[in-house]
Amino acid sequence: MDRTEKREFVAELNQALQATTMVVVARNGGLTVAEASDLRRKMRASGSTYKVAKNRLAHLALEGTQFGGLMPLLKGPTALAWSTDPVSVAKAAVEFAKTNEKFQVMGGSLGTRALNADGIKALADLPSLDVLRAGLLGMISTPATRIAAILQAPGGQLARVFGAYARKDEALAA
Repeated sequence: MDRTEKREFVAELNQALQATTMVVVARNGGLTVAEASDLRRKMRASGSTYKVAKNRLAHLALEGTQFGGLMPLLKGPTALAWSTDPVSVAKAAVEFAKTNEKFQVMGGSLGTRALNADGIKALADLPSLDVLRAGLLGMISTPATRIAAILQAPGGQLARVFGAYARKDEALAA
């Protein structure tokens, strides 16, 4: 990379980091091209972005963002993964780390709060935002369903009583 490419890379990375809420730092030493492609595919599927960056360029990109606490983690072969959904990027990174020993989650940052590797793993254990929304919607719609069932119950009971009387009259007439 020449200087202009480096400046462009730093500016793009800085803009991307300013627009996100969660960044995960991982050590990716020794990943093959196939493994790195698989990791990128899994990150994209979760709505996350994964970039390998030189530590000096990553330091420059982190300046002026809320993720300044990540700078001590940038030692050795590192990569950054980020997303606006904190749980999805943590899940994708932790799941890949479980299947590949060469990829280690070092830590991350949720806004201004720095997290160690255990914090990222705890975040990955949480349900995703979509699952939480579905659960909340289910809890909201359940009372309405119960109210409708209660309101319909007396009418159903009356219909069953009338049906029983009709069958009783038919049985007497026969």
